[in-house]
Amino acid sequence: MIEEAIQIKTKNALKTATKHRRNGQGEAAALSPRNGQTQENTLDNTAAPVLRAENLAVGYRLSRRSERVVAQDLNIAIVPGEMVCLLGPNGAGKSTLMRTLAGLQPALAGSIWLGGGRLESLNPEQRARRLSIVLTERVDVGNLSAFGLVSLGRHPYTGWSGGLSDADRTVVFWALDAVGATALAQRPVLELSDGERQKVLIARALAQEPHLILLDEPTAFLDLPRRVEMMGVLRGLARETGRAILLSTHDLDLALRNADRLWLLGGDGLLHAGAPEDLVLSGAFERAFASERVNFDTFSGAFSIERPAAGVVHLYGEGLALRWTERALEREGYCVDRERAGLPDGEIVIDPDARRWRLRRDGNEESYPTIGALLRALRTGKA
Repeated sequence: MIEEAIQIKTKNALKTATKHRRNGQGEAAALSPRNGQTQENTLDNTAAPVLRAENLAVGYRLSRRSERVVAQDLNIAIVPGEMVCLLGPNGAGKSTLMRTLAGLQPALAGSIWLGGGRLESLNPEQRARRLSIVLTERVDVGNLSAFGLVSLGRHPYTGWSGGLSDADRTVVFWALDAVGATALAQRPVLELSDGERQKVLIARALAQEPHLILLDEPTAFLDLPRRVEMMGVLRGLARETGRAILLSTHDLDLALRNADRLWLLGGDGLLHAGAPEDLVLSGAFERAFASERVNFDTFSGAFSIERPAAGVVHLYGEGLALRWTERALEREGYCVDRERAGLPDGEIVIDPDARRWRLRRDGNEESYPTIGALLRALRTGKA
């Protein structure tokens, strides 16, 4: 049965889906593959939120009369087709907020609305049709294939028997294809790499056809190229399927580059929401991650470690060689005087034709074949 489903071509599967569409199957039917088409550029900031919280307080009840509030007075919302990244320093309460929004722990105060209904009033099946979750914790799935694992996402529609209809199989295949994991369908999940496994888990969440997908640090176990790829996949899913995506992450640079909006939760329990660029320009981003000897450069959008000043240099060159030489010098603690106004401790000229770096200092000049050789000379004080 699984092999037969895998052989269905994506184009034919989408056409077949319309024939097997069941009334009431999936509350996000307009956003599913069963309408015979995919949607593009579906972000609509005027649409009704798929998730909304009012005057929300999150934390833990220690006893009947005692509670520990992590964050409070939160008024937040997510609209269809939007990808929101939840950021904050360790201990700020990101996981607590995610668990509360998912209904995994009760709110201390306020209300949460999911797909137009109050979260606490929805039964498990209604929640599963509106919300899917991908957690960081590894789950033992035994000998399940990737297709079998993604098929579990159809549970809100298959009932206790778990039998898949043709329409269910089409949705599973579509979900695998949407995350670029069709080729993994018949492979055991135990044999998958971390990146492949994460794609399959996201496909499982997508197969639920929810309004909203919550992901807790989806890039935690991935190497840098796979993290970049994963963020691109999630952003594409939000745009192409019209679903809202909320994810917590420590990948600040990737969040700044990919999120439509950020929810920035500081250690003071306050949450700042807005476009990444607005939070950088307002200073909220820098304040949230303020740390001794670690600075956020609002010009480059990157963090740097404060180092003892090594001196001032004038740098001459162009293109990539100039940019990477400047980065290397700043890492060594040198200030590159772009205006070349003051008296420098040295001058560095990049010869693009010979691929040489000439260092002039104290009346002497020496040429080096690489940036590494230049840095070694600066460290030793030899020119």
